[in-house]
Amino acid sequence: MFAMLQKKRLPRRAMLRGAGVTLALPWLDAMLPALASKAEAAEASDPPKRFVAVNYGLGFHSPHLFPEQEGANYQATPYLKLLEEHRDQFSVISGLSHPEQNGANGHTSEFTVLTSMKHPGLPGFKNGISIDQYLADQLQPDTRFSSLVLNVGGRDSISWSATGVNLPAAGTPEELFKMMFVTGTPDEVAKQTTELKRGRSILDAVNDRARSLQRQLGPRDQDKFDQYLTSVRELEQRLQSSEAWAKKPKPTVDVAPPANVTDRLDFVAQSRVMHQMLALALQSDSTRIITLKSTAMNDVPKLPGVDTGWHDLSHHGQDEQKIDELKLIEEAEFREINGLMTLLRSAREAGGSVLDSTHLLITSNLGNASSHSWRDLPVILAGGGFHHGRHIVAGGSGHDNARFCNLFVQIAQRMGVDTEGFGSSDGTSVKGLA
Repeated sequence: MFAMLQKKRLPRRAMLRGAGVTLALPWLDAMLPALASKAEAAEASDPPKRFVAVNYGLGFHSPHLFPEQEGANYQATPYLKLLEEHRDQFSVISGLSHPEQNGANGHTSEFTVLTSMKHPGLPGFKNGISIDQYLADQLQPDTRFSSLVLNVGGRDSISWSATGVNLPAAGTPEELFKMMFVTGTPDEVAKQTTELKRGRSILDAVNDRARSLQRQLGPRDQDKFDQYLTSVRELEQRLQSSEAWAKKPKPTVDVAPPANVTDRLDFVAQSRVMHQMLALALQSDSTRIITLKSTAMNDVPKLPGVDTGWHDLSHHGQDEQKIDELKLIEEAEFREINGLMTLLRSAREAGGSVLDSTHLLITSNLGNASSHSWRDLPVILAGGGFHHGRHIVAGGSGHDNARFCNLFVQIAQRMGVDTEGFGSSDGTSVKGLA
């Protein structure tokens, strides 16, 4: 009994240090207090709650995705057969969309897939905060990165700030790996800290001038200026957090740094390496909130049997030959989705797997790319502690769709955010999801 009472307690972020190496420890019993109360034990042993959203800009051919049967005994469609080993870990949800997504063109609904703001790209449009950034703002996770914004093959993203600014994607897999796991020399760390302090000093001066200028503005300019000041405050908070984390050692992982896929047509290889980086980011607790914009292109992707441009195939017009060719591409995407689920499910932590504590949202801004329809969106939700293994019909078809944002609210509440609404929500849950 005495040994139990004197058990050494390790912090959750304990690391081994020596000879210039820093190694993040796995979950250990020593991280739980010897005489912890039930509440303390639950807090210490419960893994962090996470959110990952992946958007596929050209959608999926819905007859190959949605089952005809509702509930647990659905017959798997061609795409869901590729996820069969994880069937009890996810739900496929039909009948969801954001309202009034007709915008500047058939693809601008990607701007709002995580915000739900109406009429994207049209005159007067201003985007709002995306659900990932809302979660980061509300939860303030104690991680090196409050969120990670990723893109398989570019720099734009599906994440938006509170002031409606599109956040740039983090970079290539090599850059992302270095950002998360490669610690600079002492001089490099000192230089980074100095630069961050200089940035904060500049913001202090900006704030002084802003207060002076604000007194000179008329009422019509106040809203615009308030948005500007909000952006300044957000940047100041990020710099303060970055300055603290710059002095902390980064975890090391027992994997080789990834090699960038230089062939932009090889979307399978690009997706696979980015999924690996995504999983590493969650395992190392570098972040708990991630968005990923998957690739889509006009060109012919590098895939056996595909000889037509991807975008052209998405506008198949019910041409069976085009649909068959498109199926080859979308099956490849689903194999990579299966691989991502496998990575998260095989990563073990306190009480289960990383997937168990991660709300993994697979979706698209288009329900039917052939007609640019933004209704009847493809939605797959894995992990997060929900009761899965079912086809959930959340709403009617077309104009009778339920609100996609109701799912966002339900996820936010499960993650600990006290909220009754987000975006265009008109409820706090999706019918049938529990």
